[in-house]
Amino acid sequence: MKAKEIQELLDFIASSGLAEVNIETEQFKIAVKKYSEPQALTVTQVPQAIAQPVAPAQATAAQPAAQPKVETPSTPADSSNKNLITIKSPMIGTFYRSANPDSPSFVNVGDEVKQGQTVCIIEAMKLFNEIESEVSGKIVKVLVENATPVEYDQPLFLVEPK
Repeated sequence: MKAKEIQELLDFIASSGLAEVNIETEQFKIAVKKYSEPQALTVTQVPQAIAQPVAPAQATAAQPAAQPKVETPSTPADSSNKNLITIKSPMIGTFYRSANPDSPSFVNVGDEVKQGQTVCIIEAMKLFNEIESEVSGKIVKVLVENATPVEYDQPLFLVEPK
């Protein structure tokens, strides 16, 4: 990998808001982590500057409110069916449900998928990577909006296995 490509990768990571990137090819392996501690300190210091006794209550109230938003998509599915399998993103990039804007989605909720069938595309560094289902079954839920950034290991689909 050339220095220019590494710099482009670092610029992409900085502008995307992603926290961690792992890339592995036959020729090299690179792992980049962006530490978010300074951001957390900034967010924590703002409420403390207003009033310290109120800040812990606000921070405590804000954190539980934020956590259910992240966990909400999987909670209803888990309570209705414990054996759902999650198809996760194997890389960071931009998630696309179809090959191009004029094409139909690879899969929709209720569709039957087979192992190895393409379920979406993730664009990473101008390369379009087809993501295949790891299991045969029925798509229960699509967890990511079309044309949005995804991180490594982020859940994309919930599948009820056959």
